[in-house]
Amino acid sequence: MADTPAATARARVMRPMRDVGIVGYGAYVPRYRLPAGEVSRIWGGDGPVTAKAVAGPDEDSVTMGIEAARNAMARACIRAEDLRAVWVGSESHPYAVKPSSTMVAEALGATPEILAADLEFACKAGTEAIQAAVALVGSAMGDYALAIGADTAQGRPGDALEFTAGAAAAAYIIGPAEDALAVLEGSYSFVTDTPDFWRRPREHYPQHAGRFTGEPAYFRHTLGAARGLMEALSIDAAQIDYAVFHQPNPRFPERAAKELGFAREQIAPGMLVDRIGNAYAGSSLVGLSAVLDACQPGQTILHLSFGSGAGSDAFLWRTTDRLRDRQGLAPNTLAYVSRAKEIDYGLYARFRNKLRLH
Repeated sequence: MADTPAATARARVMRPMRDVGIVGYGAYVPRYRLPAGEVSRIWGGDGPVTAKAVAGPDEDSVTMGIEAARNAMARACIRAEDLRAVWVGSESHPYAVKPSSTMVAEALGATPEILAADLEFACKAGTEAIQAAVALVGSAMGDYALAIGADTAQGRPGDALEFTAGAAAAAYIIGPAEDALAVLEGSYSFVTDTPDFWRRPREHYPQHAGRFTGEPAYFRHTLGAARGLMEALSIDAAQIDYAVFHQPNPRFPERAAKELGFAREQIAPGMLVDRIGNAYAGSSLVGLSAVLDACQPGQTILHLSFGSGAGSDAFLWRTTDRLRDRQGLAPNTLAYVSRAKEIDYGLYARFRNKLRLH
C-alpha cells in the first residue's frame, strides 16, 4: 500500500532527540530609511514598499548581528561562555575570506572554547543556522547555540531590488525546552535547484530571473515546506495563532498566507516589509521577533523562511509562560522600526558605497 502524503510528511519532519526551543531572541534595524520615492526620483518606476532600512557607514552584517545577539543574550539570561556555537547566516558578510562568526563570538565574550561558522543560502541562511543550532542542542552536544541572520542592502543601482533590498539582523539562542520561551514542535525543509537569483565570483551585485521569482521559486518552496510541516503535525491554519513569512515584498507573503488559509490578522504582527524592506537573511527572523514581542504564553507560531536557489524551512513554535517575563528584557523590534530617519538617494549611495571609486 502506497504511503499517503501525510505519512510521507510525518517521516520527513525533523524533531531533535531532546526537546529544545528559543531561550532568547533579539533584533536590530538601522535607523536610516530610504523612501521608495527617492529611488523613483532617480531611476523612475514604482516600488512595492514605502521605505527600506539602510545600514549606516559604520554598520555591516557583523555589527548588526552583534547588536541583535546582545538583545538575545539579555532575554536568555545566560553568560556568553555558556554558548557552545555561534553561527551567522548572511548574503553580505563583510569579508570574502574571514568569518563573521568569530568576530561576533569575540564581541560577545564567548571565545575561545566555542564552535563558529558562517552559513550561506540566500535569504534563508539565518534559518539554516537555527536548524544547525537545534541539531546541536537537540543532540545534547551543548546546551546553548546562537543563530544569527543579518544582511545589508544589495542591489544594482536602477534594479528593482533597489526599492526593497533593506538591512536588519535578528538573533536566536536555542536551548533546552525547560528553559525556553518558545518550544519547537517540529521543522520541515523543502529544497530544489531553481535558478531564480545568483551572483558569480567577482560580481558586485546579484542577478535575478524575474519570471522565476514567484513561480516556481517562492511559492512552490514556501507552500511546500508549510504544507509538509502542517500535514506532519496534523495541524491547520485555524489552529495556529500567527504565521511569519519571508517578505521580499508585501504581495508574496499575503498570497501565500491566503493559500494556506491564514487570515490577515494572523500575519499582521510580523509584516514589516513595507517599513524596512526585505532584510534578506534576517527577513523572516525579524518578523518572528516582532511576533514574539506581541505573543502571549500558550500560542503557536508557524515560521517560514525562503532562500533563492531555492529552499524553505518551516518551524512550528509554541510559546511558554517564560515569554512574558523575558519580552521586556531587551528593546522590542517595533521600537527599532519606529525610530526612522529618512535620507536621500545621494546619502544612501555614499553610505552603501554605490559609487565605485576603486
